[in-house]
Formats: sequence, C-alpha cells, structure tokens
Amino acid sequence: MKVSCVAVFVGEALATYGFGDNHPFGPDRMAAFWSRMCEAGLDKRVRVHPPARADDEDILLFHTLEYLARVKRLSLTGRGYLDCGDTPAFKGMYEAASTVVGTTLAALDEVMRGECRQAFVPIAGLHHASRDSAAGFCVLNDCGVAIEVLRQRYAIQRVAYIDIDAHHGDGVFYAFEDDPDLIDVDFHEDGFYLYPGTGAVGETGRGEAAGRKLNIPLSPGAGDETFFRLWESAEAFLDRLAPEVIVLQCGADSLSNDPITHLELSEAAHAHAAKRLKQLAERHAGGRLLVLGGGGYNRDNLARAWTAVIAALLGETR
Repeated sequence: MKVSCVAVFVGEALATYGFGDNHPFGPDRMAAFWSRMCEAGLDKRVRVHPPARADDEDILLFHTLEYLARVKRLSLTGRGYLDCGDTPAFKGMYEAASTVVGTTLAALDEVMRGECRQAFVPIAGLHHASRDSAAGFCVLNDCGVAIEVLRQRYAIQRVAYIDIDAHHGDGVFYAFEDDPDLIDVDFHEDGFYLYPGTGAVGETGRGEAAGRKLNIPLSPGAGDETFFRLWESAEAFLDRLAPEVIVLQCGADSLSNDPITHLELSEAAHAHAAKRLKQLAERHAGGRLLVLGGGGYNRDNLARAWTAVIAALLGETR
C-alpha cells in the first residue's frame, strides 16, 4: 500500500506533557489516540514521525524572556502553579512543553517543505497560554509560536487559525487581535458557561484587524446540526480571505460526554472540519494544513475524534 502524505507525530517524549494520572490532561492521552489509530489500520497509511524539541530561540518568537525563565525555574522543582490554579508545575515541565512546541514546528516544516501537505500532532494546540503567562493547562503556546515562525521564517502573511475546541482559544486570539493578517475562526462553548469566558460574537478584531476574526459561541448542548449549519458561513469567511497556510486546532472536548464541557458534537463534526479545510487549503494554500490536537478529556472521545480527522485527511469517510 502506498504511504500517505499525511504526517503524524507521536512518541513518548510528546506524551510526557501532562499533569499526572489523576488530572484531566494526563500523560495517557496520546496512547489512547494511537491505539485507536492502530485498531483502524490508519497507522500504516500515514507517515509517522518522532517528536522534536524546540530551542529557546523558537519559543521566544512568541513568549517573553521573563516568562520562559519562570517556566524553567518552576520546572526544576515541579512545585507551585504557573497561573491562579489551573496549571500546576511539574518536574521536567520545560522539557515537555518545549517538546510540544518543537514537534508542532517539525510538523509545520513538513507541511512547508511539501513532503506531506497535511500534518497532525495529537498533544499540541495549547491555545490558552499568553505571551507572558500560562493558563488552562497550557504552559507554552505552540499555536502562537507556529504562527510567528510562519511570518518570520517562511515569509507567510495570511495565516488562518481555526479552533473547534470547546474552550475559546484566547491565548491566540488576543495575541493577534490587532493583526489583520491572522484570520481567526473560533467555534467554542459560550463563555458565559465555560472557561475562559471570552470569545463573544462581537469580538471581531481591533484596529486594522476589525472584521478579520470570527467568534462563534455555541450554547451548552449544541450538536452536529448546529455546527454544520454555522460552518457554512465560517467557510465562506475563510474563502473570501484566502489564507496562505491553515492551522486547525481540533480539541475533542467539544464532543458529547466530555467531563468538563457541555457541548454535544460527535466526531463527524471534526471529520467535516478537516475535510473542508483540506479542500480550502487546496484552493488557496497549496494544500498546506497543520492540525493540532488540543483539548479532550474523555479518552474515547479524543481517540474517535482525532482518528476521524486523520481518516478525513486521507479522503476516507467513516
């Protein structure tokens, strides 16, 4: 069987990013995904790559030097919190978080070199961290670093960031809120009901970026029918702005029965987003689509959702 040009990045070094066995974001999440991939036989149809580490030069394209120094310091002891209580420090945190960033950048490099025009990293999409602080289980924002790398190293201007995690991708949104070339489309549970409480419909960008961001809050209990209906206008928005590269954060916590959220999507929504964004990338971006796993705290849900995403990128329907 011919090897697909979809790249998937997995390995123990990537799985070390987690906050303990009893934490929603535990170190077993990657294994849950990969086990389902192997059961489905999709591991033989993708090009598998190992994780990679980012160096400080990469990380500092998005984060401040002072914040990175704090991450390193708390990483030595593994004590305390990086924020007000959601993101505990753990020993080796700096190494684990820099592996998430480095693996995202390795996947981006694969996409940009053209070996595989689509690439997926399961333990990635840490969209809450801001430039100078952690938040919501996110120590370093690999999404933000990837966007900066696209601008500063690949000379890409119009990047589309699409986020279907149940939580608003605030760390990305506010970092680029006034950037007209960062096209942001974010489906999430309404912030009135769920952390981080942001991403209202009226938040559409500031200054020259006004009208270049699309926040789509969903009511608790919203399911596939709502998602599919709203997707059409979101896709038209993206088509009109014609991005040069697309980044999808496909958090699986928007599926029904996630322990900390209240949406009721199925994996069909994630497959639909992946399929349609691949087509949009082929129209505007030379096929270049980077996919990041994001949240998801029901292991069966994330396994089903992310496997459905890979199947869609491979052109399968499940």
